[in-house]
Order: sequence, then structure tokens, then C-alpha cells
Amino acid sequence: MKIAIVGCGNMGMAFAKSFLQYDLVKKENLLLIEKSADRSEALKNEKAGIVVDTIGPHIGETDLIILSVKPQDFNSVHKALRDVIQPAQIVLSIMAGIPIAQIQEKLGHPLVIRAMPNTPAMLGMGITGFTAAKEVDSSSLRRVENLINATGRSIFLEDESMLDAVTALSGSGPAYFYYVVKAMIDAGKQMGFDDSVSALLVKQTMLGAYHLINTADKSLDELIKAVASKGGTTEAALRAFENGGLADTLVAGIKAAQTRSTELSKG
Repeated sequence: MKIAIVGCGNMGMAFAKSFLQYDLVKKENLLLIEKSADRSEALKNEKAGIVVDTIGPHIGETDLIILSVKPQDFNSVHKALRDVIQPAQIVLSIMAGIPIAQIQEKLGHPLVIRAMPNTPAMLGMGITGFTAAKEVDSSSLRRVENLINATGRSIFLEDESMLDAVTALSGSGPAYFYYVVKAMIDAGKQMGFDDSVSALLVKQTMLGAYHLINTADKSLDELIKAVASKGGTTEAALRAFENGGLADTLVAGIKAAQTRSTELSKG
């Protein structure tokens, strides 16, 4: 399979490196289009694929085009792409907020899949929601799904509008997690720990808790109850969280992200 990646920032390269790691594409069949001279030079030194700085006819020789430019940069690349794209090529967009119909219109091309990964994809531990235009056949969809799964796990959504919820929940989700971790580390520092000790206590606690969620045959409520004995320290903390409306605030924040994602998709 031959793949072109337009825009080789963190997410574009997360996909590229995962494809290479799992031998889903050969370096000589991976075309990396990066306009930044410094970034382009770094990619050439890494020898991650064939690196070019402009969109040209060579893109038309690939099976799949991955659009990983910033959404605001799409207007500066779609005309060049439209001139070279071939009828059988699949376009996979990982640009946030740009709907399939708009991509189809600007490229003059029907075969579009839209996906929303998150940053843990850089470690092969991401989760990606994706959907596809009705013109994309099941065989092509399975091939792209296999590529996406190289970066972690994926979930197919029939309804494209649900990608706004994916953006809010898992796309932006790592930042919420970091926010909570940072607050816990700050609490540790306020209680007298230095930065490194507080960070170690919190990060290892989060890591262990994550593995318990994945392996313990208990619901989240049961896991909470197992830690929060009646009249104990954990119960005191949870009561303070409830009194402060922490859960409601988190839900409201995630819904605000969903609303903003919808606004962006409408231009």
C-alpha cells in the first residue's frame, strides 16, 4: 500500500511511525508532505519516508491520502490536492472540525473518511472515532480501519455528528486527565511534598488505578466504594468534591467542548 501524509506534525507522524512499526507500509511507499523547511529537514534525517515540501503529481500515485494539516490550513492545500487526486484514492482526514461534505466539495472527490484520534496515538495507545462517506466501500473502510488500529484502538460511528462528542470526550480527554493530575500534584506540594515526590505518588496512583479499571471485575462505583470506607479519609474527600460540584463541572466542561466542536464544523 502507498500512503501520502499531508502535514507531518505530531499526529501525522504518529500515524506514519505506527504504520512503519507494524510493517503496514514500506518507507519507500510512504510520502511525507511537509512545507516547514526545518521540519522537512528533520524528517529527512529520520529517514521515515520520502519527504517533499509541495503537493504534486506524485500524490496521485498513492492509495491513501491522510490529511493531517491544521484545519485553518486546509484552504491553502485543497486546491493543489484537487488538481492531482485520482478517482480511486481514499482520503482520510484527521483534521478537527471539518465535515466530510465540505472536504468532498473542496476536493471534488467523494471517497472521504473522517477520523478523530487523540495524542496517546503517538505511543500506539490512542483511541480514534471515525466515520465515512457513503461512497466508501466496505473493503476500503476495513483497510483504513486496520491502519488506524496501528495507533491504538478505534470505534466506527454511523452518525458523523457524533464525532463532535468524540472530540470532546476522547480527543480533548487527555487534557482533562492532565488537569486532574496537575491539581493532585499541587495538593501534594501544598501538604509538604517536593515536586518530584508528589508527582511520583500521583502518577503511580493513576497508573495503578487505570490497570484496576481494566482488570478488576467491578464497576467504577464498586471500585470507589472499595477505597472509601465509611467515615474515612476518602469519604471526606469525595464529600468535598460533591459539595463543590466537581462531577457536574467536569460534565459541563466536556459538553462545552462538544458545543465548540459543532460550532467549528459549521464554520
